[in-house]
Amino acid sequence: MVALQPRFPPISGNARFDTGNPGRARPWISAVPNEGTAPFSGGKRMEESHPTNASGAIPGRPGSEPPPVAEPTEPRGPLPPKQDQRGPEPFTPTGQPEDVPQEALAQGGAYLTTALGTRLPDSDHSLKAGPRGPVLLRDHHLREKITHFDHERIPERVVHARGAAAHGIFRSYGTAATVTKAAFLAEGAETPVFVRFSTVLGSRGSADTVRDTRGFATKFYTSEGVFDLVGNNIPVFFIQDAIKFPDIIHAGKPHPDREIPQAQSAHDTFWDFVSLHTEATHHTLWNMSDRGIPRSFRTMEGFGVHTFRLVDAAGATTLVKFHWKPKAGVHSLVWEEAQLINGMDPDFHRRDLADAIEAGAFPQWELGIQAFPDTPEQMFEGIDLLDPTKIVPEELAPVQPIGLLTLNANPSNFFAETEQVAFHVGHLVPGIDVTDDPLLAGRLFSYLDTQITRLGGPNFTQLPINRSHAVVNDMLRDGMHQTAVHSGAAPYKPNSLDGGCPFFAGQQEGGYVEVPVEVASAPRVREAPATFADHFSQPRLFWLSLSPVEREHVIAAYTFELGKVYEQAIKERTLQVLAEIDPVLCEQVAAGLGLPAPKAAEPLPSVTPSPALSQVGKVWPTTGRIIGIITGEGADLSTVRSVRQAILDGGMVPLIIAPTGGPLDGASRDGVRGVLDALTGGDEPLVAQRTFATARSVEFDALLVAGAPAPGADAYGARDAKAGDAGGAIDPRVLLMMAEAYRHGKPIGGWDGAMEALALAAIPTGAAGVLLGDRGDEVLTEIVRLLGQHRVWDRFPAAAAVG
Repeated sequence: MVALQPRFPPISGNARFDTGNPGRARPWISAVPNEGTAPFSGGKRMEESHPTNASGAIPGRPGSEPPPVAEPTEPRGPLPPKQDQRGPEPFTPTGQPEDVPQEALAQGGAYLTTALGTRLPDSDHSLKAGPRGPVLLRDHHLREKITHFDHERIPERVVHARGAAAHGIFRSYGTAATVTKAAFLAEGAETPVFVRFSTVLGSRGSADTVRDTRGFATKFYTSEGVFDLVGNNIPVFFIQDAIKFPDIIHAGKPHPDREIPQAQSAHDTFWDFVSLHTEATHHTLWNMSDRGIPRSFRTMEGFGVHTFRLVDAAGATTLVKFHWKPKAGVHSLVWEEAQLINGMDPDFHRRDLADAIEAGAFPQWELGIQAFPDTPEQMFEGIDLLDPTKIVPEELAPVQPIGLLTLNANPSNFFAETEQVAFHVGHLVPGIDVTDDPLLAGRLFSYLDTQITRLGGPNFTQLPINRSHAVVNDMLRDGMHQTAVHSGAAPYKPNSLDGGCPFFAGQQEGGYVEVPVEVASAPRVREAPATFADHFSQPRLFWLSLSPVEREHVIAAYTFELGKVYEQAIKERTLQVLAEIDPVLCEQVAAGLGLPAPKAAEPLPSVTPSPALSQVGKVWPTTGRIIGIITGEGADLSTVRSVRQAILDGGMVPLIIAPTGGPLDGASRDGVRGVLDALTGGDEPLVAQRTFATARSVEFDALLVAGAPAPGADAYGARDAKAGDAGGAIDPRVLLMMAEAYRHGKPIGGWDGAMEALALAAIPTGAAGVLLGDRGDEVLTEIVRLLGQHRVWDRFPAAAAVG
């Protein structure tokens, strides 16, 4: 880094990523949620004084207005989108801004019509020859409706099929302007973005919290064209060369004979491949760590994986790796939580993202780069920068922040936006170029090729979500789904019939010119460089960088996954791979499998741990965290109300859990106002968002217990199996929630008789992170402090050999 400092100095005062824009103090953790940042909506600034959901409304309402009980009969136009939603910005297929509201791109009018606007009197009955007669072929409305329905689905992505996305804004700090001429990275530049998160292996209908790599793809609609940063939540990949990509995906996908298991790597074909193809070891170890089961998309890091080349205005180049750092911190689930969630709420991650945005707790990430000299060897500190299975530890090359991403609007239509968005690593802008990473080379071909199949032809860039916000004059013509109406007689170069238009743009005119890197003379070979042959030093670095509790989770993950493998030879071969990483890891997994632990075939490499790779030991903001408040009949509702409001004021989301839904005070929403005023002091009624039957501990980051909730009317096994034999004083489902939360290391607090509930749940009152008090607000204060660490890690003691 020394040679780069004059051009790109580390941020003054601290080389860590938790520093801010040079020239002003911008602490990593703000005292106020979203302090120092400007939330946006539709590309325009929202009021600075309303960064979170001040109304206290719980997110999740399906529509923008509550529905009446009876079917509406008075004609009216479509309801507007909810406040948290917006569609693609209105640009033409050729990148010209349209002066039309987003609503004009959606359906309009008060009456049902055909696809071309003819009003329809009925859509419940086919046209028949009499009420009991045959359906007539001439029913054009039936044919149009059914034909369109038959073709509603498009091929899902081969990988990253299951995803969720959001609109946002990227604001550049300007700190990258010394190494790139990219306009969207100039100081103060604001760029609309669309970000899609995804799993890799599962189908569109699979679950969210499976153990898998996650995609983190960002589409920047820059003034110079679209730039796509298509990365993952793991900084390395399974393979070093794209020619192996079909192999790793075929190995990870369900077995071709039975099409099981879905969205899992815990099966023979995956472990057969990665145990034979040891360059996959580093990525596999990350997947077996807590990084493979993130708590949410908004608490997940993102990485560009490859090394890219930045170009400044003078033509000087710098090699970089891109990093997304979540402002909320990097947090994960524990394995039992992930398994429970997959059954209870398979949409957990996409719901969490949408609800956080609707609640005003806008997810944020800082984009940063690790910068390296662009030398002919393309090496840094002995690490090959073209090897996508290697990282550069942050202690060797600090990640320097260059901008802030804020997601502030949910899509208004999942298919039109999230499903049809098309990313491509070849969507580049001046100032950003690729390197000779062999995996990246294959991606440059593959992404373009797959979009043509999925989206029906070469004009996928004209779909509204994919349209450039820069003017387009590409001379590309015709093809399926061509929606631009081109003019002119000469879509070729050179021409005189169209006055010579379009003209070429050199560097001075903002043209994209590839860096003229000199290519060394060499024979054509199917080989890899010698530096690619080291498959174990970086997995060992990652293992030694983890805290004892994180190592325990890695051991448990390998033991579980290999326990699902049928063939004994594959288990033994994988244990040999683990022996080349660390003897403790190998021995502990072998013990769990009931197999002998082999010895390493070569001396273990000497590495320096990187503390930056551990998720444990840091303190993070609690904005957007979900706190469950368990209450029941006889509870002090005034305390519940004040605690709920304090949670909202802190930028978090409170969910009240009670025996039944509806107002806790028993008053009907349509009841006599005077009764309601007397019961609630004039406030709106306290409403339970979850019941003992519908709630599960995995939905919450912490639990508060207001009293000792008695069994509900439905607390018996035939109605709710979780209730079992409800013969005690407290609802068994409450005890189950508390026991699970305790087992998963979550803070638990209570007052007004909560001690009895703790005792019946077999939770020691003096245990770490278990808090009892006389006042709910005091208990909440300590709970929030613990939430900043994500979990009560002291509840997870590690074995002596692992620690």
